[in-house]
Amino acid sequence: MIPKTMKASQLIAYNKIEMREVPVPQPGAGEVLCKIKAIAICGSDPEIINGHHSKKGWPPRFPFTVGHEWSGEVVALGDGVTGFAVGDRVAGEAHKGCGSCANCLKGRYTLCLNYGKPETGHRHYGMASPGANCEYNAYATKAIHKIPDNLSFTHAALLDTAGVALHGIEMIGVTPGGTVAIWGPGPIGLCSMQMMKGMGAAKVIMVGRRHRLKVAGEIGADYLIDYEKEDPVKRILEITGGLGVDEIQECCGADIALDQCVASICKGGKINSVAFYKDAQVKVPPFTQFVMNELTLTGSRANPNVSEKALRMFAAGIVKGEKMVTHTFPLESYNEALDIFSNKKDGAIKVVILPESTTGGKL
Repeated sequence: MIPKTMKASQLIAYNKIEMREVPVPQPGAGEVLCKIKAIAICGSDPEIINGHHSKKGWPPRFPFTVGHEWSGEVVALGDGVTGFAVGDRVAGEAHKGCGSCANCLKGRYTLCLNYGKPETGHRHYGMASPGANCEYNAYATKAIHKIPDNLSFTHAALLDTAGVALHGIEMIGVTPGGTVAIWGPGPIGLCSMQMMKGMGAAKVIMVGRRHRLKVAGEIGADYLIDYEKEDPVKRILEITGGLGVDEIQECCGADIALDQCVASICKGGKINSVAFYKDAQVKVPPFTQFVMNELTLTGSRANPNVSEKALRMFAAGIVKGEKMVTHTFPLESYNEALDIFSNKKDGAIKVVILPESTTGGKL
């Protein structure tokens, strides 16, 4: 029985979240209604909440339901839905393009030219369209994927995080038997590390600090570089005999990171960044280095066309969700969960909201 109203953790003003009773949405044509089972807090969520992304139109209004990393169960079908049934276990992507612009037709729907125009069919859940910090939400079938039987709702909520990592990796590739480096052992960096190793890298180097760097070692990094204690560039050149690494995934967004990456990459090497840089004045390293060494520098946005592959990596144990989810909380404790995640308290890496739970804390 689907209720008429539901609980939702809503942003009613910047830095002000309240639990509210709101109507359960109705799925439109090509949509399904999902009962939300798990929502992972993303690094962009606290930035939306504090107004950091207001110029992007995130959120578009108040009140607004944030949350774009989720998993759940299909409970109702809109008109014309095929391929999904009530009872299906699914996880979602944040982006659903309009489907008809030039970029969508190329499969680049995270770069939809009709971004922010819901009348065209565009959706950016939890950013420009209502998100998952609630008990039920309607999603376009193009933005959801069935999850493997051996994957829990809690870990399936990491699909968006893993997809962002995988899309970035696909921008630059992985040299079989080569050496790669990842800057930043946050959730995306940890996914990147596991994926690059699973895709054939012989040596994986993680650059970071403190507890998260330790976790990277526990789940497979071959070399750990604590940038508070040693120079990452010097250490990487030592590891690689002065040649540099083949590929780098930059996930930290630190002002100095791109300079360090360029100094650590081999001739002909490739660097991808998935990070949001807080300093708008971050300088691109001298471009002569790119020309003389034939370097590639790319940026990647979100997770187009990789979700099915990422789910298979979870199912195969290549990506270990249990090593990244450190805390769970009920929906009513969202503010506490946000504080734990934002301030990296108690060893927090990935904090997941479970709407049906009544208790929570560190796992």
